[in-house]
Amino acid sequence: MTNAPTPSATWVGVPADHLFGIHNLPYGVFSTSADPTRRVGVRIGDLVLDAGAVAAVGRDAGLVGDGPDLATAWQTPSLNAFLALGRSAWGTARAWLTEILTDEVHRDGVSPHLHPLADVRLHLPVEVGDYVDFYASEDHASNVGKIFRPDNAALPPNWKHLPIGYHGRSGTVVVSGTDVVRPTGQRKGPNDPAPVFGPSIRLDIEAELGYVVGGATELGSRVSVDEASDHLFGVVILNDWSARDIQAWEYVPLGPFLGKSFATTISAWVTPLEALTGARVPLPGQEDPEVLPYLRGDAFGLEVHVEVALNGTVVSRPEHRVMYWSPAQMLAHLTVNGASLRDGDLFGSGTISGAEKDTRGSLLELTWNGTEPLTLDDGSTRGFLEDGDTVTMTAWAPGPDGTRIGLGEATGTITAAR
Repeated sequence: MTNAPTPSATWVGVPADHLFGIHNLPYGVFSTSADPTRRVGVRIGDLVLDAGAVAAVGRDAGLVGDGPDLATAWQTPSLNAFLALGRSAWGTARAWLTEILTDEVHRDGVSPHLHPLADVRLHLPVEVGDYVDFYASEDHASNVGKIFRPDNAALPPNWKHLPIGYHGRSGTVVVSGTDVVRPTGQRKGPNDPAPVFGPSIRLDIEAELGYVVGGATELGSRVSVDEASDHLFGVVILNDWSARDIQAWEYVPLGPFLGKSFATTISAWVTPLEALTGARVPLPGQEDPEVLPYLRGDAFGLEVHVEVALNGTVVSRPEHRVMYWSPAQMLAHLTVNGASLRDGDLFGSGTISGAEKDTRGSLLELTWNGTEPLTLDDGSTRGFLEDGDTVTMTAWAPGPDGTRIGLGEATGTITAAR
């Protein structure tokens, strides 16, 4: 592999202001009607590069070098084999992809392996090993405390000492575009004499970022804050669908269970963390109280602008830069007890919410538990989700030279309980 130039344009013809330009290059898994085999693709503009096929051509021609066998890793139905190759291979792959998409000499060899985005089917990009969801927004945690515990302190006493999270259900993580069946379970209002059983009537969303992990570790080992970047592969948009009525009845004393485990939607594209270098920002501040030593280090935040639309009406624009806890701190805390990492592990940031009402990332907060319904563009109102509602989350982050990096979308439509 030759040294790739610093890219400013691509021969593919993608406009400089495209959210999926040469500075992005997110990974996904796709198939086509002509070839239903699931394999790894890389998005460039509105095209999808068959990464394994073009890497095989480069390998056979001796153009990829003696590094990792990217062709084999990419000709698999998930990103997991690629994640297992580790940070060095991720960097090598990105540099090579950048080179072949910017150097005109590669046009004839690469062009046959580009597919129009409209002609491909996108699949879940990773086989999720374990799924953990955190609670990293101080504004969200405070709002939830005020709603559910009005007679107590908004934040629990441990909240600023450690990143709080819960273990979710990896088997119900679904790709964007998958319908979400309204969950059924027990619920009991504060004034109800006894619980009832039936479909959730307070179905909610949570706008989050999800972090995809690679580089498996041994049981009993730890990953420090400074080592986290060796395992944080990339970022997805994540919607942690939540049945608030089921959750409220079940979550004491052990936390979320059936109110969360029925579905979690992620975007089909995984944006490499390396593409978000220009989006790194300092954390809001953790001096009072100062965090314990194992949570100190390169604990960066990310400037990511999220937009949430309900049936086409934009209802919120959460800002990720205000999150209290860093993804590096979350990963360090996740492993501090010796819990191992697996390739394809996924963890969520928790709901992204800010101080302003229009930056709240859940309907629970936007409607204050249904007491202040939203009015949509069609004149209808919502406290919580109704059957047939479609929620779409998109996001972008600043890139180099004034560009923007798109994070795909996470969309889902609610269908009736079964």
